Amino acid sequence: MALAARRRERLQTLAAEIERGGRRALVIPCDVTRDGDLEHAVALTRTAFGKLDVVVANAGFGVAGVLETLALDDYRRQFETNVFGVLRTVYATLEDLKKTRGRLVLLGSVSGHVGLPGSSAYSMSKFAVRGLAASLAYELEPYGVAVTLISPGFVESEIRQVDNRGVWRREPPPRPIPRALVMPAPTAARRIVRAVARRRREAVITGFGKTAVIVQRHLPWLLTAAVRRFGIKSRGEPR
Repeated sequence: MALAARRRERLQTLAAEIERGGRRALVIPCDVTRDGDLEHAVALTRTAFGKLDVVVANAGFGVAGVLETLALDDYRRQFETNVFGVLRTVYATLEDLKKTRGRLVLLGSVSGHVGLPGSSAYSMSKFAVRGLAASLAYELEPYGVAVTLISPGFVESEIRQVDNRGVWRREPPPRPIPRALVMPAPTAARRIVRAVARRRREAVITGFGKTAVIVQRHLPWLLTAAVRRFGIKSRGEPR
């Protein structure tokens, strides 16, 4: 397994855990916003393991705030990671996946189905990823490559600790939702693996997320009323 991300120390911790389970893990420092990093990561992976069977485009963060508080650069920064980072991953790995008739996994979000006040930048990026996944599923089918869109709802992660410039902060903002609605990361990981193994087109992770997507699709007026009635909005930015 190849692990590619910006923070080497976090990758090394994860690699040690994987290797204790009897699996091999390759650590590759990589930034999806830099041209060439992904091609380098793929070359190292190919050398170490001989092929690519599953590629997961997981890098992402969330720009928070209402339109008037954001600038065009905030939106560009959001898309550079969440959209163009995904595209860089696809371009760098596509030929390898064609050879193995493998699986391409794109991380979307329930925010790619439902837009809320204060989440315009993040929702735009995830709507774009959902559209990309839908198109690529058809385009890559003749090559035997399965495309799976993962749309998490509330899953335990560090996304609330990353500010609008992509910088990790020690203290997250106050939690806007009950902890009972937040799915533990190991549970979400098992569901993602199951969806990828079954070559599903999309998997919405968490029951609350599935409910939100269904309501948005079939009863959009009800969701609109709830957002207005209860003042539902996106999370804040950590400081």
